Parts: sequence; structure tokens; C-alpha cells
Amino acid sequence: MLAFPSTYTVGITSLGYQVVWASLAQRADVDVRRLFTDQGDPPHRHCDLFGLSLSWELDGPVLLDLLEQQRIPIWAAERGDADPIVFGGGPVLTANPEPLAPFFDLVLLGDGELLLPAFIDALQQHRSAPRAERLLQLAQLPGVYVPSLYAPRYSSDGQLLAVEPNQAGVPATVAKQTWRGNTLSHSAVITPEAAWPSIHMVEVVRSCPELCRFCLASYLTLPFRTPSLEEGLIPAVEKGLAATQRLGLLGASVTQHPQFADLLAWLDQDRFEGARVSVSSVRAATVTAELGRILAKRGSKSLTIAIESGSERMRQVVNKKLSSEEIYSAARYAKDGGLTGLKLYGMVGLPTEEDADVEVTAALLLDLKKATPGLRLSLGVSTFVPKAHTPFQWQGVRPEAEKRLKLLAKRLKPKGIELRPESYGWSVIQALLSRSDRRLAPVIAAARGRHDSLGGWKQAYRGVREQTSGPESPPAWEEVIHASWSPGRVLPWEHLEGPLPKATLAQHQAGALTQTPPCAPDRPSPGA
Repeated sequence: MLAFPSTYTVGITSLGYQVVWASLAQRADVDVRRLFTDQGDPPHRHCDLFGLSLSWELDGPVLLDLLEQQRIPIWAAERGDADPIVFGGGPVLTANPEPLAPFFDLVLLGDGELLLPAFIDALQQHRSAPRAERLLQLAQLPGVYVPSLYAPRYSSDGQLLAVEPNQAGVPATVAKQTWRGNTLSHSAVITPEAAWPSIHMVEVVRSCPELCRFCLASYLTLPFRTPSLEEGLIPAVEKGLAATQRLGLLGASVTQHPQFADLLAWLDQDRFEGARVSVSSVRAATVTAELGRILAKRGSKSLTIAIESGSERMRQVVNKKLSSEEIYSAARYAKDGGLTGLKLYGMVGLPTEEDADVEVTAALLLDLKKATPGLRLSLGVSTFVPKAHTPFQWQGVRPEAEKRLKLLAKRLKPKGIELRPESYGWSVIQALLSRSDRRLAPVIAAARGRHDSLGGWKQAYRGVREQTSGPESPPAWEEVIHASWSPGRVLPWEHLEGPLPKATLAQHQAGALTQTPPCAPDRPSPGA
């Protein structure tokens, strides 16, 4: 059974979920059924394997409901030989599986192209062995993390000292696995019931070469990989356009594929007349009039760019290699090419940010509106949340971010610029889930049935702290969410190796935080 912790409409739109399902479905020795929160394929009479794809921290608690629905004990320690092996994967679990670790028998860390087949092969080889022996054998595979074979060790005051193997023959660390093949992924299912109806998705790039200091999509998935145009992208696109007229080009920075201009020129052919092409977020510095023209010709209405902040100082802090001039040029090229909208994404609450930096973000949007009349502008803005395996993993959520979201609303909404802010409160819960260790698992269990409210999470956290004492009790709320941690601190995910070592991430953070000191930056000029 392969589950997704949301509805069919949302789950079937996840390219990662589709690829895992297709990989399993193509095997003659696996009979895979899908499960969503609102529907599922007919269940097996007996299920040997229960998998969950997790790409969003706030979906984690839904796992417990899905397990109970299938009559599987929610705690891994309570499962016996007759129960399914419960495994998970996806970016959330690859980054930091520890808050959910007690619910999983094993977690697959990294790319599934090689990891998933090796896991299934090993599972088939040892399927008749007792459960404990099966897990021990699976733990020998690169990228397979079996939480029950590792134990956290705490100091008397509750500081995490280490997460170590609890028996002989278990690797001290587990490394994320990286696919280095010449092809990436594309849709296995095209359906009008998806959140993006009848669209064929093609992964154009994996990771991002920009290395913004907060970015999980960049740091966790290194190195930056691009499939070849002739062997990877064109065959994937042609396969999809044979079935649908909607094409989505996906990736953290699709226009940085070295052959992206060639792909655009290929899509500009008359034989693709009637096809609708959309792209995910593009790097502003790569926007050209030709890009705008071809996307408009192929049915796109808008372009999406991430600016992070209107303040050049803040963009230097986060390593966003983008000037204000390039942002203005991107807007101008989008309009000149025939697009009608520009969506910008930014953040508040970044390390060292001041109110003046947020004022400059508002000023930039207002000046863009004047410089490109008729171009519909919108700003999606979130609160900075620290992510594992990034340079800013040691930084906490800044409470002043909440008022800065309101500041942007006050400046932009009266001027006709759409603002789409993410909830500050839910960013706090996201940080709780992304930064905690195993002591959060009882909180997740206690929050069931009320995890759709901020108050429910806080009550569950408070209740577990009141019921436990000593090092096993969850640390203070403030310590997990808002505190900045020392680079020497033992992190909950320290035994799980990401692409870059901890020392390198610390160097990247140090370089970021020694940028130009906070001041009131100059107002950008629309004539730039």
C-alpha cells in the first residue's frame, strides 16, 4: 500500500508520489495499491508493505490516521511479524525524520531511482525472516535508515548528545542517496482530477546551483543535475504531448538548464500549436523577451520569480545572486513578451533582517507597478523557517516576522498589489516539526484530531511536557522554535549525512551573517 497524506486531487499531482508508484507498479513481484485520505484502490487481503510519501511537514500527523485506518499499530515498537513494514520517503523525511521516526520501521533517504529498487530486492530476499532480522538486514543498504536500531542519548538537562546504533553491525551514520543518471522524472498519470488538471509534468532540473542559505530544495538535493535535451527532455515531453495538450516544466530553477533556450525553441515549432506550457519558478536574471514571447504563445499568462527580499543587502545575506536591475528587467521582458502577470516570492524574518529591509521590499513592488503599467503583480510571502542540512539550520523563527507580514499588507494592498501571505502561526508549527527530535513523536500522537488548529498543537505540546519529566521530556517551545543554536550543538539529524558536511554549512552561515550590517538600504530606482 502506497499512501499520500492528502486527498487524491493533491496526491496525484505530486510528481514524486507518481514516480514511486509507477516504479513499484512496473515490478512483476509487487502488487501496489494507492491510498489517499478521501479514496484508495481496493485493499489487499494482506498487506506486507505500507509506504508514505511526505513532502510537507504539516502532513505528518495524517500518517497516524492512515495507519489506524489500515489497522496497523501506529508505533513501530508495537508491530509484530504479521504487521506490514512501514516505510517513508520524500524531502521532509530525508531532511529530518526524527519527529516521526518512532512511527516508521524504516525511512528511505534521498532519490528513489536506485534506492527504491534496491530496497524492494532486499526485502524480497529476506521476507521470510523474523521482523527484527529483516530490519537489521535492510539497515545495511545505503540510504536505508531503521530508527529502532538507533537510540538518542541526552544530558541531564535535556540536551541531545548523540543518536547512536544500539547494537553491533549497524552503520554509525546513514547517507542520503543521489541519482546521477541522464534522465529525471516525468508524469506517470495524467488525469483531469489532479490539482493541475490533465497536465504532463517533466522535471527539467534537480537541485539549484544558487545555494540560497535557507533553501532545502537546493542544499538537500545537491548536486545540481540536468538531463540531456535529446535523451531526457524531448522524449519525456513528446510522450506527454501525445496524451494531453498541457505541459508543466518543473524544477527549482528550470531556466538554468544549459539547454533551456534550445528546449524553448523546440517548443516554438508550429506542430505544438494549441499546447499549453507552464514553468515553475525561474531565476529572474534568466528571463528574456524570447522566454516571455514563447510562454505567452504557448498559453501561459504569468511568470514566477523568487526575489526573497526587495533589499539588496538581504539578498546578499541569503546568497541570492540577483540585482534590483535584473528584477525590473524580468518584469519588463515578461510584459514585452505578452505575459499579463508576474508572481514574486519573498520572505520575512530572515536572519539580520530589519524593518527597513521590509519597507524596501514594499517600495520595490510599488516601483515595479509604476515601471510596468498593465502587468498584474502579486507577492507571495512566507516566514523564514529553518531547515535541516542548510546553512540557516541553526537560526530560529523570528517573532517580529508576524508584524512584518502585516507591514507588507499595509503598504501593498491599498495600491492594488495582491499579497498572498503564508500564516505566521503555521510557520511556527512547521519549524517545530522540521527542527525537533524524537521527543516530538508523543506530541504528534497527542495532537491527532486537533492538528488542524494552532491551539491544538500548543495544547498537545504542553500536555506531553506536563506528563513527562527529565531528559525524555520535550524541550521548551521557545528553545525548539525561536532560539538560535550554536554551530557546535548536536543536531537531531546529525547521524544522517546530507550532501554537505556540517562544517561546510557552518562556514556558509558565517559568511552570510558577516555581510553588510543592517541599515536603511537605498530605495530602488525603477529606471535601473
